[in-house]
Parts: sequence; structure tokens; C-alpha cells
Amino acid sequence: MTQKFTIGLLAIAFVFACKPKENQETSENVSGAFAEVLDAYYEDGLKLNPINATVAGDNRYNDQFPNFLSDDYKAKLKGHYEDYKSQIESFEEAKLSDTERLSKAILQWECDINLAEFKFNKDLTPIDQMWSANLFMGQLASGSSAQPFATVEDYDHWLKRVDGYLNWLSTTETKMREGMEKGFVLPKSLITKVLPQLESQTKSNLDEHLFYQPILKLPESFSDVDKDRITTAYADMVQNKVVPAYRKLSDFMKNEYMASGRESSGIQGVPDGDAYYQHQIKKYTTTNMTADEIHELGLSEVKRIRDEMEKIKEEVGFEGNLKAFFDFVRNNQELMPFTDPQQVIDNFNAIHDRMKPQIEKLFDVKPKTPFEVRRTEAFRENSASAEYNPGSLDGTRPGIFYTPIPDVKRYNTYSDESLFLHEAIPGHHYQISLTQENEDLPKFRKTLWYSGYGEGWALYSESLGKELGLYTDPYQVFGMLGAEMHRAVRLVVDTGLHAKGWTREEAIQYSLDNEAESEASIISEIERYMANPGQALSYKIGQLKIRELRAKAEETLGEKFDIRQFHNQVLETGCVPLALLEEKIDNWIALQK
Repeated sequence: MTQKFTIGLLAIAFVFACKPKENQETSENVSGAFAEVLDAYYEDGLKLNPINATVAGDNRYNDQFPNFLSDDYKAKLKGHYEDYKSQIESFEEAKLSDTERLSKAILQWECDINLAEFKFNKDLTPIDQMWSANLFMGQLASGSSAQPFATVEDYDHWLKRVDGYLNWLSTTETKMREGMEKGFVLPKSLITKVLPQLESQTKSNLDEHLFYQPILKLPESFSDVDKDRITTAYADMVQNKVVPAYRKLSDFMKNEYMASGRESSGIQGVPDGDAYYQHQIKKYTTTNMTADEIHELGLSEVKRIRDEMEKIKEEVGFEGNLKAFFDFVRNNQELMPFTDPQQVIDNFNAIHDRMKPQIEKLFDVKPKTPFEVRRTEAFRENSASAEYNPGSLDGTRPGIFYTPIPDVKRYNTYSDESLFLHEAIPGHHYQISLTQENEDLPKFRKTLWYSGYGEGWALYSESLGKELGLYTDPYQVFGMLGAEMHRAVRLVVDTGLHAKGWTREEAIQYSLDNEAESEASIISEIERYMANPGQALSYKIGQLKIRELRAKAEETLGEKFDIRQFHNQVLETGCVPLALLEEKIDNWIALQK
């Protein structure tokens, strides 16, 4: 009995000593091959979009700007997604680790959603007032963004990149002419907003021209010969290339294109508009929700938040109705205390200082990437919203929170705390920087962006104000509610515009009736939704999912629930479609139990 038992143990020990070794070798081989595919996907993606490389702090392609609108480029891009979809699907789930299975699911999603977009004619409206490549190139041209201007080679790289960019800019007119023939054109109100952006680049005064700004910052270390050569080349680039190209495009859009502009406001006004909008909903929310479902959710959230706003109105002793309170907040001079734009920047930095003592209660992992608050550049300030630009992957370039200050005397502070929580800390700066710094993630996941997750996290972050020592002023609480209302209103007006036939004016009026944003800001926002259908839906959909997951974890785990660990779980995997995030949190809850 004992001997038999001993032999049995030896046999079992032998099996377990040998079999894992075989499995381990097989697993290591599969993992190595899988990792190679992920790395190749990322590297090939940078070659196809070298702007993404520059943004990530990878300077290998700083001289390149492909013609994203050419048939050749689109064929290469489509082949890229088809090839990697095929490669990734060849890996068996059972031979992958949990992290690898998640990477496979994400890459499958990424390929599928991008391949689906080829069915539509997005390229026929390549220029708008908010999202198009010319605006980001303006940021790079300023010399204070992701494009480096530290060496002679950097300056030469930019000259070559601008040549590629101007080829793209020329093709935009060709594409817009094709769009005019096929019924794919911008609404007239958006064309009106694009024109001053283009015209601002037709200035003849070199020192004032955006594309000449790097010359005003030439490093003293350059030799006189290099300084003279580069200065001459940049003057030629601006005067003989950039200015004529912008003038030609501006004249075309002001005249022929404006005459063909749409009177309709939503994407329903173009062929296949309904199908395109459903694709956009899926792309931005990473869900299968319909426009009708989202519209109804928006109406219900607007009602709920209005009830919360009523409580703040009563707390401050305002006796009028809620709409009158909106007007009161919009025009309250006590909430517009600044006379110099630097005071706005200082106020955001002061908010950060107030939060610092509390941050470790909610987060035990913080990013190493530095962070700055800056004013939005003048050339795009009038049409821009506050935004966050990520730091470089290596953390040498800071994450930047840009805030537009077109008229400092009319700058209203009532929502500054929630805005900082969203765009800066712990919103986009934590979420993006921690992803980029996570050495366990493959490279392609460090720079992925899913709006449902990313904007959902940022809006969820706004609700953390009290826990971080903010929202002690009822107007700042109202600002938080106003920011959440703004995202709830988006569910209603975006679907209204693009699925229910609403006009621009109807969407503006609905916003004015339900939120305290200024009329100018609301007009800019509505036109933003018109330019990029579906993007505005992502914030509230993502926030509600993260709130739901937190509530589930708190209820299920009780005293075992640790808010810092929950935040780690949400943030550590980076951007993922919401269904995959929910699966991950459910598994974590089960393990904690």
C-alpha cells in the first residue's frame, strides 16, 4: 500500500514535471509569436500614420506626412487591417494568457471597426472647423507642441513634412469637389467657421505667421550658416507654399463650396447617413446601442440632473426658475473675476494644489509624466474646447491641458473644478499617462483611444471632486452638475441632429433650455457635434458604465472594497471597449470574493 502509493506519487510527480515543461515551451512559443504580431501591428501603424509616431515621442518619421486621402494610401490602410485581422484570429484562445486574450479581443475590435468605415465616404468632407488634420498641423507648426525643433535636423524634417502636408491640403479640394457632385458636403454654418481658420494662414507678415514661429525660436547653438539657410528656407516655405495653398483653398470654400453647402444640420442630410451614424455610435461608445435608445437615456438623465440642480438653486437662495438661474450663472460678474489670461491658468494650478493632499486616498499609482496647463493657441481659440494633449511615451514631453480664453473678462469660473478633474487630474492625464507608462502592455495598446472608455473615465473623474477636497462652493457643485448635464444634453442633441431631423437651431435651443453654458459656447458645441457625429455620445455612456461597475463592486465586496484597487483595475489595462472592461471588473470582483 505504502509502496504503491509512493510509486503513484512518483508517477504523478513525473507527469507534472514533464507536462508543464512541454506546455510552457508551447506557451512561450505562442506568446513570442503573438507578441511579434502585436509589435508589427504597432510599427506598421506608425509607418502608415507618422503623425501618431510624433505624438508618441517617436521621432523616426518626423519628416513624413502621407496623403491620407489618396486611393493608394486607403488601399494600404485597408490591407493593413485585413492582414492583421487574419493574423490575430489564427491564435487559439486556449494557448494565450489572460492579458494576451484581452489584446487579441482589442485588436479584433480595432480591425473590425476600422474596416467597417471604408464603406462610407468620410474622405469627401476632409476639412471641418474642429477635427481635421490642418488644425493639428497648426499646433505642430507653432513650435510648442509635439513636433520637436531642437536640432538642425528637426528644422529640416519639418520642411519635408510641410511639403507632404500641402499635398494633402491640395487633395482636400479635389475630394470636396467630388463630394459636391455626390451630395457629401458640410453644412453652411460649419463652412463659415472654417473660413477664418484658413484665412489666418494667408497673412503676409512673416513674424506673425504660425508656420514661421519656429524661426523665432531658433536655438543659439546653431551655426550662422545653418541659421541663414533655415531662415531662408522657412521664409520661402511660408510665402511661396503655405500662404498660396491656404489662399487657394480659402477662396474655393468661400465661393464654390459655400454655394453648395448643406442646409441640413445632421448626417441624415448625406447619402447613407443613417448607416454611417450607427457606425459612428458603435465606434465612439463601443456599444451596440441604437440612436433611439441613447436619445431616451439622454432625456431621462437630463430630468435627473435638473432635479439635482434645483437643490443647488435653492441652496444659494435664487428665487427664479431653473432657466433663469442658468442665465444668472452665465452672467454673474462675481464668477468672472479675471482680467489677465494668466489668472485663468493660475486658478487651475491652485485647484491642483488643493487636491494634492487627498489624491492618495483614491489613487495609489500616479503617473510619472509631468503635467502643464496652457492657454489654447490664438489661431484656433475661438472654435476650440478645453482639451488634453498627451505627453510622450517616454515622459520627456509633458501632458498638456489646453484651455481657450478668447475673452478673459467673460471667462466664467463656475465649472473650473470639474473641468480640471476631467481634462487633467485624475481625468485624461492619469488615464493616458498611466497607460503609456505601463510596461506590461504591448505598444499598440499604449496609444489606443476608445472614446467610450477614455471620455467615460474623464467624466467619471468629475464625480470625485468631494472625495478630493473640492466642491466646497455650491457654484462649483453646480458647475459639476452643469458639466454632467452638458454630456447628458449631448445624448439628446447629437441623436436629435443625426437621427431625428433636428436643425442646428433646435439643438442650440434645447441646450440653452437645459444648461448654463454661454450661448457662444453652446453654438460652438452644437457645431462640433455636427462635424463629428457620435463622438459626443461617448462621455455619458462611458461614465454610466464605470459608475455601474463601481456600484456593483461596492455592493458585492462590502468592506473588502478598496477604491484605490478599483481605480487600478479600471486604469491598468488602458483604453478598451466597454464590454471588455465590464468583463475584466466582473472577474476582479469574483476574485476578491
